[in-house]
Amino acid sequence: MSAVISSPIFSVMISLIAFEIGCFLYRKTNFPIFNPLLIAIIIVIVLLKVFNISVATYNKGGDLINFFLTPSTVILAVPLYKKLQLLKENAIPIMVGITVGSLSGMCCIVILCRIFLIPKNIDLSLIPKSVTTPIGMEVSKQIGGIPPITVAAIIITGIIGAVVGPVVFKILKIKDPIAKGIALGTSSHAIGTTKAIEMGEIEGAMSSLAIGVAGLLTVILAPIVSNVFSFL
Repeated sequence: MSAVISSPIFSVMISLIAFEIGCFLYRKTNFPIFNPLLIAIIIVIVLLKVFNISVATYNKGGDLINFFLTPSTVILAVPLYKKLQLLKENAIPIMVGITVGSLSGMCCIVILCRIFLIPKNIDLSLIPKSVTTPIGMEVSKQIGGIPPITVAAIIITGIIGAVVGPVVFKILKIKDPIAKGIALGTSSHAIGTTKAIEMGEIEGAMSSLAIGVAGLLTVILAPIVSNVFSFL
């Protein structure tokens, strides 16, 4: 039994099965809180605790999944390609929206961390919370953050964005599909994009674009933001 548990395939299988359970619950209930990723995380944590499996053992398979994170995001370019003409017609407002969203998100994190006296290495870890995991981890290392905290923040941010985003759109009466897509992609990366794709083809395309642009902007702006606020 121990040989099976220590196998990388075991970790991959329980991750995939947990995610499929999450997808099943979400399809049956259509309730935002039953986000497949959130359910999968809870199931995996419970299994690790029940069977006393260490994180290091789980990561033997987790690293295999992590390896495919970056190439898997390429598929998100497909809906964008289908709406390329729409992008050309609205290029300036789209780029301005993503830039403002990315910068304001990073600045708000640092300001709130200063207000609540959060240690500096923690706030540095939270700055790249709104980009995909591979980019966020590298940015976190670059600016002196703690990558595991960054990963946790990225996951939480994505889930909250996917759950709360549609509610915010209804409250603020935001109906424009481009605005919805840009907002979800900029603030909650790939997880938000999955929700955007559910909402519509335009929302999915714009959210896919926002992921890439926001990631690039974060790589450029995160060191600047961290250096500027280091004097506060």
